[in-house]
Amino acid sequence: MGEQPIFTTRAHVFQIDPTTKKNWVPASKQAVTVSYFYDSTRNSYRIISVDGSKVIINSTITPNMTFTKTSQKFGQWADSRANTVFGLGFASEQQLAKFAEKFQEVKEAAKLARDKSQEKMETSSNNSQESGRETPSSTQASSINGTDDEKISHGGPETAALMSENDKLKTTVEQRMWVVRIAEVESQCEKANVEKERNSKLTVRVQELETELQDKNRCSFQELENLRKQAEIIPQLMAECESITEKLQAAEVKNKDLEDRMEGLQVDIEDSQSRQGNMKGELKKFMDVLDGKIDELHEFRQGLSKLGLDN
Repeated sequence: MGEQPIFTTRAHVFQIDPTTKKNWVPASKQAVTVSYFYDSTRNSYRIISVDGSKVIINSTITPNMTFTKTSQKFGQWADSRANTVFGLGFASEQQLAKFAEKFQEVKEAAKLARDKSQEKMETSSNNSQESGRETPSSTQASSINGTDDEKISHGGPETAALMSENDKLKTTVEQRMWVVRIAEVESQCEKANVEKERNSKLTVRVQELETELQDKNRCSFQELENLRKQAEIIPQLMAECESITEKLQAAEVKNKDLEDRMEGLQVDIEDSQSRQGNMKGELKKFMDVLDGKIDELHEFRQGLSKLGLDN
């Protein structure tokens, strides 16, 4: 079946700077698809990421690799075969946790595959050694008893019947093995269809997320545009505020002058009222004196009139 994707996510891809071995160099301009692939023929696992037509990650997972979380949304692993360190920046802590969990699963699977391969090699080596030790005796038996063809030619009808039955059994076994193989292929095809459907759903979900991200980017751009327009209005508003502040300060000064003038007028009014009161008192005194003088003149006139009558 070849390689099939078993887990897919999206992340920003980085590689360690080969010169400084400290700084991160972006391998993609934006978040790209990062997938775990399983090769059933080789029983191996790889992490693959492609940006357009460029392969930016091609890392075969080995039992010695370790994925390290260096922050809440960033993780890294070293690949000695690629002679680099890969870093992934995720949109959320949950995505980082899922990727790290899958890395550990794949690492354990790679370890089991390696152990099984070593066991097979050891078993094959032991069988080879045993068959090598048994070869002389089997050669002797063949030379003593004759070859299989010689047995068949000298065995008679019974041997021919046994060989015919053996051929039938072999054919039956081969047919059963073929049926089993067909069942395995059908099972693999079914799994492939399930994976294909799952990948289709994942593709649709990725497209939906990309659309949501684009919508959010549009909203963010619109918000930034509104903020920019508001920022352009701010200097004008500040100038108007300064102008209004200056007018208020001038009005306050003018009001202070008016208050001072009102206080002065109030003092003048009080002084004028005080002087009027004094003038009224003096006028009353003058009127009293004048009334006395008039009374005296009136009496004097009456006296003169009386004198004239007497004379």
